[in-house]
Amino acid sequence: MMADAFFDGRTPAIRHQPPRLMTAAPILTMHGISRTYGDVQALRSVDVMVYPGEVLGIVGESGSGKSTLLRMMNLEDTPDAGTYHLALPGRIDDNLFTLDRFQRRMLRAHHIGIVYQNPHLGLLMRHSSSGNVAERLLIAGERNFAALRQRAREALDASEFPLTRMDARPSELSGGMQQRVQLAKAIALEPALLLLDEPTTGLDVSVQALVLDTLKTLQRDRNITMVLVSHDLGVIRTMADRVMVMRRGEVVEQGLADQIFQDPQHEYTQQLVHAKL
Repeated sequence: MMADAFFDGRTPAIRHQPPRLMTAAPILTMHGISRTYGDVQALRSVDVMVYPGEVLGIVGESGSGKSTLLRMMNLEDTPDAGTYHLALPGRIDDNLFTLDRFQRRMLRAHHIGIVYQNPHLGLLMRHSSSGNVAERLLIAGERNFAALRQRAREALDASEFPLTRMDARPSELSGGMQQRVQLAKAIALEPALLLLDEPTTGLDVSVQALVLDTLKTLQRDRNITMVLVSHDLGVIRTMADRVMVMRRGEVVEQGLADQIFQDPQHEYTQQLVHAKL
């Protein structure tokens, strides 16, 4: 139980397999996720598996459903149909979409971190950077001020945020620094799953490279499982072990990153890759 308890109608080119050398069971499993908003079907019976320590990249044009799917992973929305399971130590859950609002908040606080494209969605702009990180720790139950300060400092340092600015408000920082504060907040409790929604969009190319380098370092050093959503194939190719291609709410192709970029099977994927090349 619970916490206490389309392109053209062709068959999607789906290659279900874990990353190279990956033999573990998936940490995240979603099945049959469908969601309609009014007359728009945002997701059509989407299946997802994410394996421990891998980076799954989800790519597609605007309106493909990728960000909607990420919101489902973060339990910010509930689908019309579908199930969601996370393999977490000490937990045996049914479909996570049956959790109530409080249970979802606690699950996110302890086990799921997220970095939004728009920092205003993830940060309190008038609070200090360290205070933003501490807020996540407070939700999870930490009450000792010295511990809050130290753990916030450690998370900011891990995200390569300059500690001399840790008491600066996000509103006083550049876009790249705001993303680092979001990242620090997301990893403060070493979540089982880190969700990244267009984390480099709107940043200068040099700043994008720095943010991606930080993410790669964190993934390497901490073996964090990540789901990265982006319309930028360059970002996906840099980060992802596997790639899932979405079009109009459906998965049209997925496989190892090298397979997708070197030998795309679906016509839509071919168009995306060739346009990037």
